[in-house]
Amino acid sequence: MDAEFNRTYITLGGYVGVDKYGYLYFVILLALYLLILCTNLTIIYVICIHRNLHEPMYIFIAALSVNSILFSTAIYPKIFIDVLSQRQIISHSACMFQYFMFYSLGTSDFLLLSAMAYDRYVSICKPLQYPTIMGRITVTVLLALAWFIPAFELTIAIVINSKQKVCDFTIGGIFCNNKMLKLYCVQSTFLNFYGLFIMLNAVAVPVIFIIFTYIKIFIITYHSCVEVRKKAAETCLPHLMVLICFSCLGVYDVITARSETDLPKSVHLIMSLQIVVYNPLFNPILYGVKMKEIKKHIMRLLCKQKHMIH
Repeated sequence: MDAEFNRTYITLGGYVGVDKYGYLYFVILLALYLLILCTNLTIIYVICIHRNLHEPMYIFIAALSVNSILFSTAIYPKIFIDVLSQRQIISHSACMFQYFMFYSLGTSDFLLLSAMAYDRYVSICKPLQYPTIMGRITVTVLLALAWFIPAFELTIAIVINSKQKVCDFTIGGIFCNNKMLKLYCVQSTFLNFYGLFIMLNAVAVPVIFIIFTYIKIFIITYHSCVEVRKKAAETCLPHLMVLICFSCLGVYDVITARSETDLPKSVHLIMSLQIVVYNPLFNPILYGVKMKEIKKHIMRLLCKQKHMIH
């Protein structure tokens, strides 16, 4: 690889109307970013300080919030710079970093959701064995695997990508995702198959496992008492809603990154923004509203803050 290659700058060609609406974009996106930080930090804070929330389910929820903060911080600051700049460019190395963060954290979310599904299965279907099965070591191992496996697999992809020569210097998006693979002079067959491998083992397998697990849960709870069914609904439905949101946005990312479409740039821009808004913001709001214990502590925190202000 030539020395000059590392200094290659790539144009982000997915922006629309930045000259006219740059400041408006900045204000709206900054508000969203601050909201994402506040909501996710609140979830993490509440779970950390309350001992009754030091359970596997809530620990996994906190891990999802950590992912949301890291994901947003890898994307939003660069967008702030771009909407206020005349040229929307990014260095090749920074683009690779965004690519790494985007997909490693995205696939980590699916693994965390599968760990949560397993936790719910053991809690509802094997309650007497739950303390033994879901001990501290098990939770630590599941967390480590959820973060390590995607990071390791994406590191391999980054190393291979770094040796590819760039012939095109414009990405049709506002951040670096799989569209950057179209920049290389030669499309690597190995990288295409490796990307499919990552998608299968880090996304498809967890999704299938989650669906299978929840089917088992619903079959067992269907024949149980009302209290058990209520508990299953309260804890499982939020996870399923998050999974559906993740899956829909993941499918959209794969379709737009891998195929050429004739949709207007404005439509691509709106959909790209949805990817970086929905996931980080949807999680804490959903869990804060739907999870009874988290909601209770958040309401107490808000009332306490209100009392201190007055």
